[in-house]
Formats: sequence, structure tokens, C-alpha cells
Amino acid sequence: MNPNYGKVWLVGAGPGDADLISLKAVKLLKQADIVLYDYLVNKELLDYCPDACEMVYVGKKKDKHTFPQEELNELIAHYASKGQNIVRLKGGDPFVFGRGVEEIMTLIEYGIDYEVVPGITSGVAVPAYMGIPVTARHVASSVTFVTGHPAKGNNSVDWQALAKASDTLVVYMGVSNAQRIANELITGGKKEETPVALIRWGTYPQQEMLTATLKTIGDVMEDKGFLPPALMVIGEVVNFSEQLKPVIQSVKPQELIHV
Repeated sequence: MNPNYGKVWLVGAGPGDADLISLKAVKLLKQADIVLYDYLVNKELLDYCPDACEMVYVGKKKDKHTFPQEELNELIAHYASKGQNIVRLKGGDPFVFGRGVEEIMTLIEYGIDYEVVPGITSGVAVPAYMGIPVTARHVASSVTFVTGHPAKGNNSVDWQALAKASDTLVVYMGVSNAQRIANELITGGKKEETPVALIRWGTYPQQEMLTATLKTIGDVMEDKGFLPPALMVIGEVVNFSEQLKPVIQSVKPQELIHV
């Protein structure tokens, strides 16, 4: 590694709820010289940073990128050239649709030392906060995480093949393509009545969920004016939300049993 560069930590910030970040991530934020953070990162987490820490927003919304990914990769390397501790704070987990690999490849190119700190991915946590388990005995023994917004020029997601390949589908960044995805799944053999949940701002206090079926999801979204950022869950596990959500909400922290 190049001794003239600092070290970069790619840190998963979790799905949104500030309490879902790891202890290791908090320790790194407390000693960071520079933090580069994403759009979906809870800004409360920045309170852990020292007063002298430089905080740089590098977030992306659909079609609105503060920095194109290639420029962001170079920006991380630029800050590392100052010989300081850099925390690249990413929503969810750096390696689950977080483009962490692309950033690491640039660090390797420059000989910059790095470390990956995993985070809780929204694909598991967001449904859980709404009472939806991504797997459940007798209902779903398999789950597939898939992006609904592939890279430009890449239509590699074979939705028709996925229709019968997995019991539960968790789709990241798929809201704008929800109707097309539903149509493809139906064509591939998934039942029109298959439950679908769209969860917006999952794990945040303002979280909201819209439920429908593959057949009705497009009309329901249009009627409710449902917009991203949201996660889509497809499968019979969605039906658990009516039973489990009240149970989860009624449990108070002092009532939890610590083993």
C-alpha cells in the first residue's frame, strides 16, 4: 500500500434507523477526519463525528447525482491523498447494490489501504419493520435480492426466469419500473394474485407501506401517487404484515428479554 495515502473505510450505515448502525461503524465515525456520505444515510449519524471532521455529501437520487460514480471514485482517492482517515458512509451495506466494488477497485489502483464494514441491508430490515419476514417456514424457503434499476445498457435481470426461481423477491430501486416488473413476472408464471408490498422510507418514523397484487400494483400506485425511494417485496410473506406488524409495534424495549 502507498504510505503517502490515508486509509479508507467503506462503512454500511444501515437502512435508516440510526440505532441500526454497528458499534464498529460508530467507532470509526468518532475518529474520522473526513466523511463522504450518501443520500439515504440518516444525518443523525453524523453527530458521532468530531467537530473538526469534514463532512461531504455525495448522494444520488434518481437521475440526480451529486457526482457521477467515476468522479466519486476519484474524489475518494483525492481525499485519501491527504493522509487522513476517510469514512465512506454508504446506506445499507456497501456490497448490496452499494457500488462498493467500484470504489474499491479505484482504491486498489492507487494503492490505497481500505477496509469494508458491513451494514444491515434494507432488503431484510425494511420488510421486518413492517412485519414482513423475507423467509418463513412452509411459505418461503428462498429469497432473491434484485435491482429494479440495472446499469444503463444492461437489461440483465430476467424477470420471467425469476418468477418461479424464488419464493420471495425483494426489489431495490424498482418503484419506477414496478408495473413492467409485475407484467414480466406474470408472463413468467407467477400468479396475478401474488401479494406485493411497496415500503417507502423504511425504518424511519415516516415509513409507509402500500400493498397490492402483481395484477393491481400499477393502478394502486397511480391512485395513491406512490413515489420512491421505496423497496418492493413480492411473495406470500407480504400477508404476514397484517398479523406481525401490531405485535412488533406493541413490544417496548424494556419488555425485551436479554439472553
